[in-house]
Amino acid sequence: MNQRLYVRLGLLALCLLFATGPLRAQVNQPFETTVTQFLATLNADELARTAYPFADTLRKKWTNLPVGMVPRAGIAYGTLSDKSRLAFHRVLSALLSSQGYLKVNSIMALDDILNTLYQQAFDDGKIDQKTLNTMQGLKWAHGNFFISVWGKPQAKDPWGLDFGGHHLALNVTVTDGVIGTSPLFYGTDPSEVKSGKYAGLRVLSKEEDYGFLLINALSKDQQAKAVLSQAVPKDIITSPQGSQRITDYYGVSAGSFDRNQQDILNILIQEYVHNFEHPIARRLYDKLMKTGLDKVYFAWIGSLDNNKPHYYVINAPDFLIEYDNVGFQNDGNHIHAILREKNNDFGDDMLKRHYAEAKH
Repeated sequence: MNQRLYVRLGLLALCLLFATGPLRAQVNQPFETTVTQFLATLNADELARTAYPFADTLRKKWTNLPVGMVPRAGIAYGTLSDKSRLAFHRVLSALLSSQGYLKVNSIMALDDILNTLYQQAFDDGKIDQKTLNTMQGLKWAHGNFFISVWGKPQAKDPWGLDFGGHHLALNVTVTDGVIGTSPLFYGTDPSEVKSGKYAGLRVLSKEEDYGFLLINALSKDQQAKAVLSQAVPKDIITSPQGSQRITDYYGVSAGSFDRNQQDILNILIQEYVHNFEHPIARRLYDKLMKTGLDKVYFAWIGSLDNNKPHYYVINAPDFLIEYDNVGFQNDGNHIHAILREKNNDFGDDMLKRHYAEAKH
């Protein structure tokens, strides 16, 4: 009897928890608060480099290229005090899931590893001084990632936060308490460290592994539709540097997938979506699932084995996921990946509704 009572009390407690704190796709108070607390750690000069008006057109000018090629708006992470760095990591923790937080920090660290690898290649006589100087001029570095805040973090008016550098572009827009995270770009070079102290490190291992798992789980007839007979793109097609967009649906419809294939597709999609904290990820995933898997298309280009160039795209009416792994030596060791919520880059769709419905 006591055991049953404890079970009932436990279930009642869970019901009360979800009744008082529903899992919504609203901006959670910690994120807004952590951004405000981060800004409070900055002095006047630092704040002037970090904070911009929300309407500033710079907000939408983004890139994944090295800072040495394309300067960024905002304040460099490497120039922050320890107090500000601690506060900014609270911002990342409030926005990202544990896997997303680790990926972001690993991508930053990978820039230092990349510098070490090029220096070692020079020391071993594999590259010349000119090549080393060129690579160093790109300013890859753990500290060369830039933070910018657009507008004032509060619930009334839209505001945003960007964090980016080489192989990373987090573009966050908050409108009416809802967090938009499109476009999200992230990548790794190398995708697998082949030598030295960190040999074997694969920061984006699951984006690669789950892609191979899915294409190899398809039947021959499905693969015949999914695999496109063309050269692997040298970059993702919806790259911020290019104007080309994917408007057609290529490959095989997930409506033809069996249960096992659908499960693999789901874990692949969730690898991208669940880089964000649960309420944000849930909004994104629920929107995709509402569309229906029969409207999701999967296409593949290139090798069905790793360490060779390959590419895949997952295209749905509301979402686009692109993954490209080519490498400078065509060795399939350089990943670019993107998650876009269609018509909602930089919160465009949410902002349109906000300005149509809100009184100004």
